[in-house]
Amino acid sequence: MSKRPYQQRLRARAAEQTRDRILDALYDRLREAPSAPISVDEIANRAGVARSTIYLDFGSRSGLFDALTDRLLRGAGHERIVEAVADPDARASLRGGLEGGVRMYAAHHDVFRVLSSMAKLDPDGVGRAIASAEERRAAGMATLARRLRAQKLLRPGLTATAAAHIFWIFASFDAYDLLATGRGLAPDEIIELLVEGAEHSLLAEV
Repeated sequence: MSKRPYQQRLRARAAEQTRDRILDALYDRLREAPSAPISVDEIANRAGVARSTIYLDFGSRSGLFDALTDRLLRGAGHERIVEAVADPDARASLRGGLEGGVRMYAAHHDVFRVLSSMAKLDPDGVGRAIASAEERRAAGMATLARRLRAQKLLRPGLTATAAAHIFWIFASFDAYDLLATGRGLAPDEIIELLVEGAEHSLLAEV
């Protein structure tokens, strides 16, 4: 029996472990020194890999931040968001989407805050990663707004476009951060407030 498939699996596992180690190094660095500039060389040293390995795995510094952002978005809360999107009841999708988003932000609050701040100062690096994530979020808001309209759940006079804008605010990291940091609220309290606020702002009947 050929050893090639087994060896290929070992190499793939080793490559995945290296990739995870690099992303862990970036995540830890963001938490430890959020205001200091980040270089690829520093992350490579922290992860115990060559600088070229990062470029080979991620393509660029921007690609590295893309991968970290994607990992965070697919971590805590992601399963709840996926479940909510699949729910045929648009009202349930609204509630579940907000809950999943809060769980996601709460799990990595410090790093999301750093990424959000860095995006304004580093548009070609972190900014590109955040912009890509926000584009996907915007598409999700628009889809939900159209579903709410189709199910005749939107309050009279509110267009799907306006509803998407409003939901965008309630589902944003900034909304979560203001309540968590500015008001000291726990995730469950934030979920309750955001769901109630979104429903009263968007729906004909609550």
